[in-house]
Amino acid sequence: MPQIRFVLLTPDALTALIDGDLAAASAAAGARLSPFLAEEEWLWRIRRDDIARDPAAAEWIARAVLDADSDEVVGHGGFHGPPDADGTVEIAYTVAPEHRRRGYATAIVTALLDRAAADPRVHAVRASIRPDNAGSLATIAKFGFRKVGEQWDPVDGLEHVFRREV
Repeated sequence: MPQIRFVLLTPDALTALIDGDLAAASAAAGARLSPFLAEEEWLWRIRRDDIARDPAAAEWIARAVLDADSDEVVGHGGFHGPPDADGTVEIAYTVAPEHRRRGYATAIVTALLDRAAADPRVHAVRASIRPDNAGSLATIAKFGFRKVGEQWDPVDGLEHVFRREV
């Protein structure tokens, strides 16, 4: 499994990504970011708004994922927010197309589960995945997630909802 590291995307970095200014985003993040991240501007708008509503959310969401050896951006990952009232967090991750099928998704999910387990407020981790996303379905199957339902996402449509106790 490849080694990865997370780089926090601050509100300044998110704003620069939304604006398509990779140089400013990279400077704000302290790492060389990629055009792949700038293409996700719709997501960064959501995450920047999440942080504006709840500054404590910044510790849980919006992180670039870099290969630890090359420092190349391979994707992004984090949670939808801090633990909810029931102690549940929802993982979110994406691997850039050119880096898929190399173990990065497994590395990201492993790191996210470790992060969740390190916080005593977290009792469960949730994942919501489109039924046609075979890669993510295979990835979470390795970690003991079980299907607990379905939901409709305004962006992704039908999603299967999975849960795993910490």
